[in-house]
Amino acid sequence: MKVIAVYSTKGGVGKTTTAVNLAWEASRNSRVLLWDLDPQGAATFVLNVKPKVKGGVNSLVTGRTDATASVRATAYERLDVLPADDSYRDLDLVLDAAKKSTHRLGRILESVAREYDVVVLDCPPGSSLVAENALRAADVVVVPLIPSPLSLRSLDQVVSIVTESAKSTPILAFLTMVDRRKTGHRVAAESLHGARPEVLAISVPATVVVERMGAERAPVAAFAPNTTAARAYKDLWTAVAAGVHLTKPATKPTKKSRPKAH
Repeated sequence: MKVIAVYSTKGGVGKTTTAVNLAWEASRNSRVLLWDLDPQGAATFVLNVKPKVKGGVNSLVTGRTDATASVRATAYERLDVLPADDSYRDLDLVLDAAKKSTHRLGRILESVAREYDVVVLDCPPGSSLVAENALRAADVVVVPLIPSPLSLRSLDQVVSIVTESAKSTPILAFLTMVDRRKTGHRVAAESLHGARPEVLAISVPATVVVERMGAERAPVAAFAPNTTAARAYKDLWTAVAAGVHLTKPATKPTKKSRPKAH
């Protein structure tokens, strides 16, 4: 099982959009779990599942509730969600109170390792115990970057956090919300890939198609497969899959029944 953490120290850079689209692309050929770690629950909303964790996040972290009891199926074959609910607002505190607090999310993921080929973690922004757990569990960290003067600063912050962690996880960054009518965006799209080894030569455009995800309650490629944005997310997944050496062929859905999507 490969674990992909979508993370940035900044908010509003498209982490949830990235996580949902990566999870959908991965589910074409793999069994995928998207774990929504953000208390806002945006990924849970977009994939149209009930924002309810049995017993709350405290029961999940302490092991009183098995993770599979809270997993929800989506409308898409091979794509499940471990949703976020209001209890996730206290996740940092719950982790801090737990034994081996930096390993708890990884231990939860171990319990579903036989069920999934890929896990995508939609992480909240900032430096926190949740982020430390996610980065420790991840095989790769995917960082969305808005093309602005502060984009490299946010990337440097992520690199610093990952470097200081016990596990030096590979980082793959890419540009998102790119408006090529703006000179600064064009320059960033053309120069950042060559300037930093972590930055992929992939950019997701600023487009109403991506903004429609909330209204459609679906990944971009599910309702607009022939758009530039859909192709960009497909290319991003190809790069990420190569980065974690994921070569597993297409798999059938597990026979184990899942709760229906809400």
